[in-house]
Amino acid sequence: MDRRNDIRNIAIIAHVDHGKTTLVNELLKQSDTLDEHINLDDRAMDSNDIEKERGITILSKNTAVKYGDTTINILDTPGHADFGGEVERIMKMVDGVLLVVDAYDGTMPQTRFVLKKALEQNLTPIVVINKIDRPGARPAEVVDEVLELFIELGANEDQLEFPIVYTSAINGTSSTDEELETQKETMNPVFDTIVKEIPAPTDNQNEPLQFQVAMLDYDDYVGRIGVGRVFRGTIKIGDQVSVLKLDGSTQNFRVTKLFGFFGLKKIEIDSAKAGDLIAVSGMEDIYVGETVTPVDHQDALPVLRIDEPTLQMKFVANNSPFAGREGEYVTARKIEERLHKQTRTDVSLRVEPTDQPNAWTVSGRGELHLSILVEEMRREGYELQLSRPEVIYKEVEGVMSEPFESVQIDTPDEYVGSIIEALSQRKADMKNMEPMGNGQTRLHFLAPSRGLIGFSTEFLSMTGGYGIMNHTYDSYQPAIKNWAPGRREGALVSINQGPSTTYSLQSIEERGTLFIGAGVEIYEGMIVGKSSRDRDISVNATKGKKLTNTRASGKDHSSSIKTPKELTLEQSIEFLNDDEYCEVTPQSIRLRKKILNTNEREKSSKQKKLASKKG
Repeated sequence: MDRRNDIRNIAIIAHVDHGKTTLVNELLKQSDTLDEHINLDDRAMDSNDIEKERGITILSKNTAVKYGDTTINILDTPGHADFGGEVERIMKMVDGVLLVVDAYDGTMPQTRFVLKKALEQNLTPIVVINKIDRPGARPAEVVDEVLELFIELGANEDQLEFPIVYTSAINGTSSTDEELETQKETMNPVFDTIVKEIPAPTDNQNEPLQFQVAMLDYDDYVGRIGVGRVFRGTIKIGDQVSVLKLDGSTQNFRVTKLFGFFGLKKIEIDSAKAGDLIAVSGMEDIYVGETVTPVDHQDALPVLRIDEPTLQMKFVANNSPFAGREGEYVTARKIEERLHKQTRTDVSLRVEPTDQPNAWTVSGRGELHLSILVEEMRREGYELQLSRPEVIYKEVEGVMSEPFESVQIDTPDEYVGSIIEALSQRKADMKNMEPMGNGQTRLHFLAPSRGLIGFSTEFLSMTGGYGIMNHTYDSYQPAIKNWAPGRREGALVSINQGPSTTYSLQSIEERGTLFIGAGVEIYEGMIVGKSSRDRDISVNATKGKKLTNTRASGKDHSSSIKTPKELTLEQSIEFLNDDEYCEVTPQSIRLRKKILNTNEREKSSKQKKLASKKG
């Protein structure tokens, strides 16, 4: 079988924060690709602002580097399980993977998740032990951990013989030896291992075309763009081709533009052949998994499986008293257009209408997946409201089932007891507990996804910020009956509108934890804090002190309240109960009751209690 020795296709996979994106930057810098005057920033592959801020990769990126006569196509994949749909499809486009593992942390849940996908595709692995210069690095033990993980995931004999390269991506050094002193300022050991170990693509360019779309891009000028691999044959601009659709129908079109990848850029090309990773435009409604073939030789590749959503939330047009103050796009029509635009490129997202004209059910792969979409929308000038997240139940072999997640926690020893207790209340099952040394313990749990909603905030305060928790989707298991997790505490709810005052907040803070400080504009039905009781408390947060004389008015300036606990977007979403919304605008995140009027809300609450007693 002929091979294209001028090309290698690899994916780079890792747990969040193990240095994968930094390594790609270094490979770009040290290859024969970039002009010398181009200065790469620290996270060149993470083009999205949110990716740069959070230090995570959300969307898969293509880049290509030149090493001597070889073009190495590198696909940078998300490490978080919420973006597992992306990871799976990328594995179809490549012949090998670079598995990056931190020399101190070792294997982590998301290492397991992405590696499992790679081994299932029978890809050739190369292990990169990164951060070799980190204090406490334990490369030999980490290699053993990686080997154990490979065995556990059912790797075949060839995959178990993985080559290892040791690197410090941040310093641009590497070596094939674990000793720190052997590190040299070069990435050649990485390049050489890729060229030697990763199989070159089959050269079957003279056979009929097969090109499969694995990712979608969108451009306002050329419309939808299908990104994928040419598995067989050749494709040229001007070719008349057929798209074999997922529903079994076919559609003919003419190839208007082809793009290849070089460095960090998409470049226009005239043709591509078997083994190339390219982008094709000219197809109006091409979708992930569809195959492009010659009109007279329609031979579809196996359909790519896309991970189903596991979590859903309602997205509602903003109707609070402050609606339209900050946002540019506030109407239901604008929100609907934006949500449908997202589905053009995000194949794991579902948007469905509800019985309300201004609300949609949006389903995704987890809290992170959905909260990042919300964060993008607010930065673009949208206003909206969000309901409490709910897991998506489905029937598996006749049994109603819910999603479960694998949870790994690294914590100082003194918090182990309280973590086990808190997670057992959330119906988690502890699978393993192992001491890590240095007063640290690693805990493994299998937990229902709905039990984890809201847990990360509780976990951070429980461990004083010293605990590290990672969780990834594991499987659907029979649903737990007669159990309704949720916030145990009530909310402190404003009974009027106006600016909050120090005087009124001083008396309110005795009743719970404040989310706002003085001088904040609030409205009736807005949540200003968390109650210390298991019920909601209506509060007046706008009351001013009655000033009787000069001395009293001066004294008020010296009074103060504790620093309020300002919630992030994720924490606000996690806080929600069923009768509440999170209001999101470009500058503000507010929590509110669905029924704003205090009397109406209390009447509705009484009616529900009566109905439940009768039921």
